[in-house]
Amino acid sequence: MSIVVTADPWQRLRQFTQARIALGRAGTSLPTQEVLNFGYAHAMARDAVHLPLDTAALSAGLTAAGLQTVHVNSRAADRTVYLLRPDFGRRVDAAGLDALQAVKLSMPPDLLLVIGDGLSALAVHRHALPLITELRQRAPAGWQFGPVVTASQARVAIGDEIGEALGARMVAILIGERPGLSSPDSLGIYLTYAPRVGRNDAERNCISNVRPEGLSYAAAAKKLLWLANASLRLQQSGVDLKDESDMLQIADSGLLNLPS
Repeated sequence: MSIVVTADPWQRLRQFTQARIALGRAGTSLPTQEVLNFGYAHAMARDAVHLPLDTAALSAGLTAAGLQTVHVNSRAADRTVYLLRPDFGRRVDAAGLDALQAVKLSMPPDLLLVIGDGLSALAVHRHALPLITELRQRAPAGWQFGPVVTASQARVAIGDEIGEALGARMVAILIGERPGLSSPDSLGIYLTYAPRVGRNDAERNCISNVRPEGLSYAAAAKKLLWLANASLRLQQSGVDLKDESDMLQIADSGLLNLPS
């Protein structure tokens, strides 16, 4: 006896989103295929959390793009410690601090780029290099970036210590976000003005869901540069720096008349 799957009236809306909507039903349950899809997505999310950052491949890609790199580890010795002790992931270990102190810069970086594995190294492997390429192509002439610092077992706040060690005016950490059941490879960007140990999350600006299915590389780079320019002008970041880049884009298109 065959089981008939009852279609959902929202079925046609599935083409616009990866969210789990309009799954249909088989009797009082989900269709078998949707149960299998859920299990697969859950496994992908778990694997993304535990996938190690391929620092050699990442550094090779950055070097091939003409970028200097420095690698550091957080104080979390391995993934188990990283997951159990978030505070360890926010600080650079002794060897990493030595590596940063050995970097010789002619000028302090205006915007230092840090790449951290976070909770999804998969996101870093897929999106960090094309995003940085887009970002540097759009950056204002004369901006100093310094080396790209890669960080293993990293939390967002590790960028503060790295930026402070290299005397950066701003730091932007590109980091793998917590995987969702339809987005195991989402990359986040956190911008902090005048980075130093002890900064809190209210002092950062976040750009989330950077990936082809979410916020494109071009849109993310444009938004980050808008925020960075505003951050330098106002000498602050976080809750005191409102992201108005989308409003200005709407105004430029003529769809909204903003007061002068």
